[in-house]
Amino acid sequence: MNKNPTVSVIIPTYNRAHLVGRSIQSVLNQTYQDFEIIIVDDGSTDNTENIIKEFQKKDERIEYIKHNKNRGGSAARNTGIKAARGEYIAFLDSDDEWQYKKLEKQITHLNNNYLNAFISYTGYFRINDKGDNSIFKPTKHGDIYNNQLWEDHVSPTSAVMVRRICFEKVGLFDESLPARQDYDMWLRLSQYYIFDYIIEPLVVIHNTNKGTISGDIIARKKGENIIRLKIINQIKGFSIITQHKILANHYYQAGRYFCGKFGTRFGREELLRAIKLWPLKVEYWIYLLASLLGDKIYRYMMRVKKILRK
Repeated sequence: MNKNPTVSVIIPTYNRAHLVGRSIQSVLNQTYQDFEIIIVDDGSTDNTENIIKEFQKKDERIEYIKHNKNRGGSAARNTGIKAARGEYIAFLDSDDEWQYKKLEKQITHLNNNYLNAFISYTGYFRINDKGDNSIFKPTKHGDIYNNQLWEDHVSPTSAVMVRRICFEKVGLFDESLPARQDYDMWLRLSQYYIFDYIIEPLVVIHNTNKGTISGDIIARKKGENIIRLKIINQIKGFSIITQHKILANHYYQAGRYFCGKFGTRFGREELLRAIKLWPLKVEYWIYLLASLLGDKIYRYMMRVKKILRK
């Protein structure tokens, strides 16, 4: 391969021998074929390496890099970025998959974008362990930095494509973060670059349980705390009222996440902190009340709300 590819596809993986083949195949099936695939094995102990090497025999565009020990998703993505040769970098988690026109549509989107965007993200399907399917449709584009300070509006990494030169400006993924690494990166990118979206869902995000519940909770809480400290540093010039509103919204978003993902008892503290910072927001009180009524009532209320929003 002498000519540099247009797109470098980075797939970080760890003990996903039973899933990584599906992700790789979804890239190979793309209508747009000017790419390289960089698979970074973050110290897997299962059959991941053998699965990838079977694909390598069939396609020379696949590069395999293995970490000697498990260093986390951010480190694996950073290894991939450093090895990438493409003008664009597209990320794909090893348990997710792309629709077959994903690359074609994003390349066209960035090349012909009236906003001069450097980052493109798409809508996506989310499928959980029970097979429930939901669709995320993007809503924010242009200079989204102020929007991002309040909360994350960008899709997960599997739906994002970035011009490689952007990382020279903002740096790589923060490897100290055990969670929320993608939000941290999108926030940093949004300080300097324009985002745009394709509303069509071109990615399937498989929302599987990736670790122990206790471990996931600890990692997420630590990640949320680090992110909030970063946000505090970036909003120091805002009025006290606006600072309180922004931080309250971060606690609220975290509270909703914990209630929905792990159970209401894990989200109440975050919701209470949101109310303490900004007690005038009625929605915060509604979610706190729902969390006090227990997991079943909370899930029922969320289903009703979802139906009403359609």
